[in-house]
Amino acid sequence: MTAVRRALDTLYLWSGYVAAVFLVAIAVTIIAQIVGRLFGVAIDSTESAGFSMAAATFLGLAHTFKQGAHIRVSLLVGLTKGRFRQALELWSVGFGAAGMAYFSYWAIDLVYYSYVFHEISPGLLAVPFWIPRLAMALGGVILTIALVDEFIRVLMGAVPSYEANAETVLSGPGDD
Repeated sequence: MTAVRRALDTLYLWSGYVAAVFLVAIAVTIIAQIVGRLFGVAIDSTESAGFSMAAATFLGLAHTFKQGAHIRVSLLVGLTKGRFRQALELWSVGFGAAGMAYFSYWAIDLVYYSYVFHEISPGLLAVPFWIPRLAMALGGVILTIALVDEFIRVLMGAVPSYEANAETVLSGPGDD
């Protein structure tokens, strides 16, 4: 395994770990709100849970994609073989990479201008908007990298990792 491959796989894995931390943050926020109600203390969890949900969603995209856990409509691809199948895979992954690159560009732009104009969330927590938006932009960039990585992998003739890993996800470890 090359150093680049190891670095990319580590990036996707750690992106998934950080997404999981944000899922735990949602649970902690909601539990704090419930416990606060028992003691007559009002805790507003709407913003922090929403920000954590956005971070978990976007930061988890690349890891989920590489593991083959995204929903894929593969009816047409499943009916093809050889070069035509490779062309369809390249088109779909390339189109996805271009779309995510476009999204990531504008997400970074949004983060930048949120920082420049000192945008603050309107709720009880005065959070600078660039902070939660940064997770969205970072997750988009990491997914773009994963899609380009997959494009190169398919171009070289390898089985797409999302396809190879999907069998493990669907059957589960140890199922034969």
